Amino acid sequence: MSNHPAREPDFDRYDTPPDPPVHYAEQALLGALLLEPHRREAIGLLRPEHFSRPLHGAVFAAVAALTPPDPAVHAREPVWLTSVLSHAGPTNPALTASFLHTLIACAGMSEHAAEYAGMIRADHARRAVRVHAELLIQATRDPTLPEPASVVLARADTLNALIDDLGSRFSPHPGSLPRTPAPATLSRDTDEEASSEEELLLSTATAHPDSLPTMRWLQAEDFTVPVHGQLFRCLTSLAYRGAPVDQVTVLWEAQHQGILTEALTARDVLDVLASPAGSAQHWGEQVLRRSLLHSALTAGLRTQAYAEDRTNTPHQLVTGSRRALAELTAVRVRWHRATSPTPAAPPTSHAPATTRAEPRKPSIASATARALR
Repeated sequence: MSNHPAREPDFDRYDTPPDPPVHYAEQALLGALLLEPHRREAIGLLRPEHFSRPLHGAVFAAVAALTPPDPAVHAREPVWLTSVLSHAGPTNPALTASFLHTLIACAGMSEHAAEYAGMIRADHARRAVRVHAELLIQATRDPTLPEPASVVLARADTLNALIDDLGSRFSPHPGSLPRTPAPATLSRDTDEEASSEEELLLSTATAHPDSLPTMRWLQAEDFTVPVHGQLFRCLTSLAYRGAPVDQVTVLWEAQHQGILTEALTARDVLDVLASPAGSAQHWGEQVLRRSLLHSALTAGLRTQAYAEDRTNTPHQLVTGSRRALAELTAVRVRWHRATSPTPAAPPTSHAPATTRAEPRKPSIASATARALR
């Protein structure tokens, strides 16, 4: 037995291409364009950034920027390869004549160049959706954002715009639903701050039920603690029926709705409703903001799962992503209703133009609400 260590084989990094099929589609297209430059006119809209590998994108950028040689000259001399190498080589040291010859060796059927280009566009669409879904997820989990809702909605708008653009570029086909199982529904994070603000909302709305008819934008499903959502449903049921609202009537409604159990006693409910403070509108917005961020996180994770599954076609990816974002849109509509200022009523026609109403002194409740905001 030899005492010399076994010599590692010499592998060039291009000898073993990545596994994704798009890599082979890129090789087939570039090889075809190097062999038959005139095929470039038949591949449709394609840009260097559509390629999964920067080096492939650099070769295509050169192919797209240069004027193809005369077919007779191209058949006799390697002027086309020399031009591509001279154009892209200075800024891409890894691009060599050997690499171009490797692409030519991997060339597919030149008449299928347009199909190869379509594969590249499809895979780029998948990667683009995945990136924007990840940005949306990141925004929902960033505690340093001063206005997380506005950032999250801006990124959701960008993702929606991308999905709409892709929907116009890729034609539909039968079997439009993604084959990817949707991720499991995330449980809501029930931290102490969220629970405390929900209790403040319930107790304040009980003490000042006049605010309930203006808070139709809030739903029981927005609460992080399910029992709090059930108690809020009791409050709104009483208010919409025009019934009196106080701690005792809410407790009675909770009994009829089957909320009281051994784990949640009547005393527990009264304790939750016993400490009003600030403005119910303010606490309701806090609850809805958390619901908005949770819906955005769920939509981002579902879209990310669809984009990471290579079995999905672009049309399936678009369909699944739109469905995932639809739930966020529903919460967003309610968020807009909650946070948009109420338009001022127009002045009455019989009031003199010079008449001005004296400003009212702020109430204690209003002052407390501003301090808590």
